[in-house]
Amino acid sequence: MGKILVADDSDILRMLIVDTLEEEGEWVVEEAEDGREALNKLEEGAFDLALLDYMMPGLTGIEVCEKVSPGVKERTKLVMLTAKAQEKDREEAKQAGVIFFLAKPFSPEELVRIIKEILS
Repeated sequence: MGKILVADDSDILRMLIVDTLEEEGEWVVEEAEDGREALNKLEEGAFDLALLDYMMPGLTGIEVCEKVSPGVKERTKLVMLTAKAQEKDREEAKQAGVIFFLAKPFSPEELVRIIKEILS
């Protein structure tokens, strides 16, 4: 069973993502409500994938990706969730180690499909 971190400062969106992923029954899901908590959890735990909101208080999703250790980047697929879909934002995310950029809004089905593709 895989392990996923969901980091988003929106309680409602985070709850919807966590519920969607837990319904699949394939993953253990942990939550972080800001960038600092996400960075701490990534450094302390062994996650297969992290869904990071681009704009979070404390540290942005990009800053989390830039600060996380090389070992975490090797074992954890970093996925950015964002309403910011400009090309420069995507380039910045890729340079920070993001492997996939998912624009909000997205459907629960699309999220699950993408995670399964990334982790297969």
